[in-house]
Amino acid sequence: MTAERLQNHIDGAWTDSDAAEVYEVTNPASGEVIGLTPLCGAEEVDAAVRSAARAYPAWRRTPIQERIQPLFRLKALLEEHAEELAAVVTRENGKTLPEARGSVRRGIQMIEAACGAPSLMMGQALEDIAAGIDCESVRQPLGVFACIAPFNFPAMVPMWFFPFAVACGNTFVCKPSEQVPFSQKLVWRLIDEAGFPPGVLNLVHGGREAVDTLIEHPLVRGVSFVGSSPVAEHVYKTAAAHGKRVQALGGAKNFVIVMPDADMDATVASITDSAFGCAGERCLAASIVVCVGDSHAEVRAGLVRAMGEIEVGDGTREGVTLGPLISAAHKRKVEERIAAGVEEGAELVLDGRGVKVDGSEGGFFLGPTLFDGVSPTMSIGTEEVFGPVLCLMRAETIEDALELARNQPLANASSIFTTSGRHARTFRYEIEASMAGVNIGVAAPMSFFGFGGAKGSFFGDLKAHGREAFDFFTDRKVVISRW
Repeated sequence: MTAERLQNHIDGAWTDSDAAEVYEVTNPASGEVIGLTPLCGAEEVDAAVRSAARAYPAWRRTPIQERIQPLFRLKALLEEHAEELAAVVTRENGKTLPEARGSVRRGIQMIEAACGAPSLMMGQALEDIAAGIDCESVRQPLGVFACIAPFNFPAMVPMWFFPFAVACGNTFVCKPSEQVPFSQKLVWRLIDEAGFPPGVLNLVHGGREAVDTLIEHPLVRGVSFVGSSPVAEHVYKTAAAHGKRVQALGGAKNFVIVMPDADMDATVASITDSAFGCAGERCLAASIVVCVGDSHAEVRAGLVRAMGEIEVGDGTREGVTLGPLISAAHKRKVEERIAAGVEEGAELVLDGRGVKVDGSEGGFFLGPTLFDGVSPTMSIGTEEVFGPVLCLMRAETIEDALELARNQPLANASSIFTTSGRHARTFRYEIEASMAGVNIGVAAPMSFFGFGGAKGSFFGDLKAHGREAFDFFTDRKVVISRW
């Protein structure tokens, strides 16, 4: 069967790309090539941006109550096609179907939050700031915005950005990951049905050249990015140097602190789901478990039992809880990280390399992997792995555990498991990660709260979704009047 070649969606129409180079999209569970993503160059990206720029003046003048009506229709269409979209996510990304369904649901929640724009776009006013002088502050859109999306949540992450951008009156260009283009193909088909005017929302495929064109383009006013920290830093520095607003969400090495007073059964279950859900390919996955005091033995034994019950396989199969990694290249990269951990002297308690899945021999599978005796000087304890690999460290006190987290350059999310209010408050007060959980394994904010890390995990000022989205996608204009 011939693999489908993806199209761009520019100015309200599907268009073939003339790019000579393509990326082969594979089904991670089988290794089968299922699509060809054109790696568009600057000319096609420019066409998408200029389409958005042409659409902006009329869209900006569209009353806000009218602007959100296509979003309401898009939400309804996504509800109707949610199962279809989840199946697409599983096919191109490898997530289990329950994980894919959950990510689609989160995306739909973003649209729900963006539909609150008429209230959240409201400004401020005060009369008589001086005798006979009044002052008001209003929010105004800026123009064309763009997002550069990652492979790990192909349906959800673009919805962190474009619903808020267009609700505010901006127009938009989305560049999905070349590894997972089919989710956004379906979303843009539904965008067509929802009735957005041509050019308001555009979709263009590509790799490095497309990214650099977007972040340097003079008509793009702001850029949203999600991916690894080195690329996030590049996007931030380059786009900011070209005068753009930037929110660049980077990588993670998330610390989970377990106190001796924790409910160990619930703790182990939560950590297992956090570390190995979505094959560990999520920026909120537990990476390092810091066992405080005498909690270590119970945590280690519990994790070994729980990891032994994980079923690895094709995410479409019922009962599978750990699907494949995104690609053969990424699988090799994670295996290299594991080998480095062994070489550095960490104890490899459970080794997921070499796992076999009957009937899916061509898939990119890696079983759950557990290291113990990890130190902060080891690469396995400091560098992002982005796979089903969990590390154990030890600390005598909560202060020692917090110091370990403080010394890590990445600070996306962190959690503590405890039944002590004092320990919970100390953690909440002192932890540097911007997303924190208390007895929560995945500290994922809802659509009406902001999302983003700290230190090397985030580059910018205003984070994704929530109220901060309306700050990022608008400018506040202050008008002082005397009549």
